[in-house]
Amino acid sequence: MVKVTIDGTEIEVEPGITVLQACEQAGVEIPRFCYHDRLSIAGNCRMCLVEVAPGPPKPAASCAMPVGEGMEVKTDSEMVRKARRGVMEMLLINHPLDCPICDQGGECDLQDQALYYGLDRSRFEENKRAVPDKDFGPLIKTEMTRCIHCTRCIRFATEIAGVEELGATGRGEDMEIVTYVGKAITSEMSGNMIDLCPVGALTSKPFAFTARSWELRNAESVDVLDAVGSNIRVDTLGAEVKRILPRLNEDVNEEWISDKTRFAYDGLMRQRLDRPYVRRDGKLTAASWDDAFAAIAGRIKGLEPTAVAAIAGDLADCESMAALKDLMAALGSPHIDCRQDGAKIGGDARAAWLFNSTIAGIDTADACLIIGANPRMEAAIINTRLRGRWTGGGFPIGVIGEDADLTYPTTHLGPGPETLSAVAEGGDDFCARLEDAERPMVILGSGAVAREDGAAVLAAARAVAERFGCVGDDWNGFNLLQRAASRVGGLELGFLPGDGGRDVAGILAGACSGEIGLVWLLGADEIDMTGLGDALVVYQGHHGDAGANRADVILPGAAYTEKNATYVNTEGRVQRARAAHFPPGEAKEDWAIIRAFSAACGKTLPYDSLDALRARILEANPGFGEPGTIVPAPWAEFGVAGDMDPAPFASPIDNFYMTDPISRASVTMARCTEMLAGGGENTGTDG
Repeated sequence: MVKVTIDGTEIEVEPGITVLQACEQAGVEIPRFCYHDRLSIAGNCRMCLVEVAPGPPKPAASCAMPVGEGMEVKTDSEMVRKARRGVMEMLLINHPLDCPICDQGGECDLQDQALYYGLDRSRFEENKRAVPDKDFGPLIKTEMTRCIHCTRCIRFATEIAGVEELGATGRGEDMEIVTYVGKAITSEMSGNMIDLCPVGALTSKPFAFTARSWELRNAESVDVLDAVGSNIRVDTLGAEVKRILPRLNEDVNEEWISDKTRFAYDGLMRQRLDRPYVRRDGKLTAASWDDAFAAIAGRIKGLEPTAVAAIAGDLADCESMAALKDLMAALGSPHIDCRQDGAKIGGDARAAWLFNSTIAGIDTADACLIIGANPRMEAAIINTRLRGRWTGGGFPIGVIGEDADLTYPTTHLGPGPETLSAVAEGGDDFCARLEDAERPMVILGSGAVAREDGAAVLAAARAVAERFGCVGDDWNGFNLLQRAASRVGGLELGFLPGDGGRDVAGILAGACSGEIGLVWLLGADEIDMTGLGDALVVYQGHHGDAGANRADVILPGAAYTEKNATYVNTEGRVQRARAAHFPPGEAKEDWAIIRAFSAACGKTLPYDSLDALRARILEANPGFGEPGTIVPAPWAEFGVAGDMDPAPFASPIDNFYMTDPISRASVTMARCTEMLAGGGENTGTDG
């Protein structure tokens, strides 16, 4: 430990940290623009100047100076105040006076620091510099005249996102931040640059001029557009979501979110289901809740219990799945399934479907084998974590499957199961890397276990993990990378076929043959709707997507920003989402719809409040009792060894921006898709 004195107070700090970090540990705030905890040190804004002794008789940049034994630091001396005022005056020479129309207003670091170190007038009479705006694509709005050249955006793109598409040209006053000629920013993490920008040079293009920050109400929630469970803040104005921002959670998403998480919110207001519908004479017509319930109950009365089935979709919350499972049990049906994609997982071996090493555990791994997954498309936050671990060195990454650009170097071992078998038998060159590692990890894609031979693929991946020591007393490096926010929660709740029950494929086959007469779709939009035959289809969801188009009865539910709900992410972490606003029209929370229908059909469920339902869930599964925690899964046998189809592994996601009903309804995501189809070419779309 190193002893330093900060403003007369002696403290002990870790050797090697900077003066700025030492000051923060002492509770002294140092102004800064270019410095950021997760980026490399640039030292080019000079706002963090402090007085250091022993040292030269001039201010020093605290972000770039390491602490030394016996160092004395003054953060509020006259020299420091004068230096910071001088820096601020220089920064404001060319900064435009457009705070009243700037979307950064109220949340601007430059505004905050100018309050303390700025002057009320300028000594410069020269014309202010004007810089042409750049086209960064459909997500980021630029006002480059405001740019103070902190280079946070450049460093983020290069170091965190791994997409080197930003750089600086010119020197001094002529310096400009630009992208490659004719290209927009193609990173799926680009929106984080908006949060990083300390001035209003980079702002949200979809949010531009729609609201002021102080007008918004916010609620803490959880993202459901993938299985990572990123912690988010939902900002609303009235009944409309205006923006989504990240919340800090070091164990899950740190302080980043993907562009889909951040910008797909406009899809929440489009193609919404806001009232019940019943199909009459081949046409969906508006109906009352009583009429909709009567239509379903009337059909159920004419069916055997085994002719009723339920499928849960990718965005379903735990409460609604628990209620639907209870309803199907009350009706006497064993045909329930939460695996829309047909994944060959389930049963008692929890380790088979969890990201067992945890997301934060990636930081301590020392080798990685990715099997049939594209983390960049399926879980952008986890991919960023993998890149962060790779930049630390000593982290070889092998890939079996598509040879995609994951933003970090990988060793492509082969395209499919033949390579997986070779690795399991120790017959690949990469095996030596795994054998030498102390904490190796295997990441198996959910698409790989959704194939017909998924059980055999799962068994082969387990064999690899066991052969190379991925599983030990204090480390479990076997990971299944889920894509659906509801998948782990559904598996934990046992939303799976009962004795003699059918899975999704069996339900569809039964609907085609006439053995299944009613199928309840809880937000299930990713199945083959043509396979439902003549069955009565009840669609309970919030968007007019594939399921609603096929439905005979529509029950309008609440989207994830409109309900208090529980979700379990890919690593098994139980998290709670809180309602930011009310659902539109007559839409209601999903569990409440199921509870109301149970009373209408004479099978009343034994709870009438959210707390009572959660108590029932907790009774069945104690792991739901402590949100934010993970219950480790014991290692067990899973998968079924057998022959595997030689067909190459393929990622189930071909368009990152459209993977669910919300993002498919989003105009912003449609613009991103258009940009993606154009290879990143600037489309000229202005907002």
